[in-house]
Amino acid sequence: MSTPTAAPLRRTATTWGLALLGLSYLVNAMDRQVFYPLLPEISGTYGFSLSQGGLLATGFTLGVAAAGLPAGHLVDRLPRKRLLVASMGIYSIGTILTPLAAGFADLAVYRLLSGLGEGMQAAALYAAFGAAFQRRRSLAFGTLGVAFALGVLIGPLIGAGLDGAFGSWRAPFYFFGALGVLVAVLILTTVHRGLTDAGPATVSGGPQDLANLPTSPYNRNTLLLAVAAIGGGLAFYGFLGLYPTYLRTVLHFSAGQTALATSLIGAGAAMALPTGWLCDRMNPRTLLLITYAGVAVSAWVLFNGPATPLWHYVFAFVLAGFLAGSMFTNVNSTMSRSVRPAQAGRAAGLFVATYYGAAAVSGFVFAQLVSSLGWHGAALWQLTVLPAVVLAPLWFLDSSRIQAGTGRNDR
Repeated sequence: MSTPTAAPLRRTATTWGLALLGLSYLVNAMDRQVFYPLLPEISGTYGFSLSQGGLLATGFTLGVAAAGLPAGHLVDRLPRKRLLVASMGIYSIGTILTPLAAGFADLAVYRLLSGLGEGMQAAALYAAFGAAFQRRRSLAFGTLGVAFALGVLIGPLIGAGLDGAFGSWRAPFYFFGALGVLVAVLILTTVHRGLTDAGPATVSGGPQDLANLPTSPYNRNTLLLAVAAIGGGLAFYGFLGLYPTYLRTVLHFSAGQTALATSLIGAGAAMALPTGWLCDRMNPRTLLLITYAGVAVSAWVLFNGPATPLWHYVFAFVLAGFLAGSMFTNVNSTMSRSVRPAQAGRAAGLFVATYYGAAAVSGFVFAQLVSSLGWHGAALWQLTVLPAVVLAPLWFLDSSRIQAGTGRNDR
């Protein structure tokens, strides 16, 4: 991929471009979240069974995971701006086609298509931000995390509003598909390629000392972090997928109490911003060890404390802060810091493939554990023991081969 070598962009061009790229990730989140609250109506329309509906709801993550590694290689060889626009077009088409489906088979294809586009966009977007903000990479990734969390929060609300206003579950899909196309066109026509395809010194500072970084994108650090991403995907999506069921069926929370606890999970994801800021200023190995230990402890406290709404509100937020906030952002950014700038796409693709590959089977794994061990046993193994086990590969990260962030010098 050719890299622009022009002078740093003007502040207005940078601000507009970053805002629009953040908006594109917010649209990505809204697009994927709108399916869940509309699933009962969709299943009623087509006569889907519970298992068919569940497969359609989570099957898109297989597309996200499948896109990861190929998209990472493409991102390192083709202009990122073109890939961003193409990826948004792909998942927007899948979204627009969803309400036109004749049955389960073609609807599954459209969901998979949406996942492929979303995975490609994530790889390209994180590679672009990683290259543009070498020294503030974790903070930049945290900003994307906040945009995604906001999309998760408002997407279902907008979808439900459109469903009610038009009296049809199909309306939200047409709206979000059209919105994705619109944002893609705006990126194509108004975002400077110097932002999306930045190399060292284009946006965020001078050239970096890369002598200590490995020559291969698949090195000791990135492979250890891939193991951590698998553990994180299994933990977070297992929790996210079945925790509301636990609250309703075991603790007998009301629908409103369950909705509030679930929304606080989204709020916890906003911790990506402060934890990303921290990761730029301290040894990421240390922060990741704290993060996974925090996941293990807070999950145990959540499921073994009082069965009161307040307890679950507080510790659902805390657990999500460690998982969706710090883990997602800082495993991703540390993987990007462990490769040379020209390999940023492959690092992003490796993260997307491993994290979402694990996410695709996390609900099934958690459900099987519930069947065998009960809810508390399942939570113990998937949300406490598993993150604790991940501490072992994280311990062997080589900090001397991780690019330093702002205010940090580990070498």
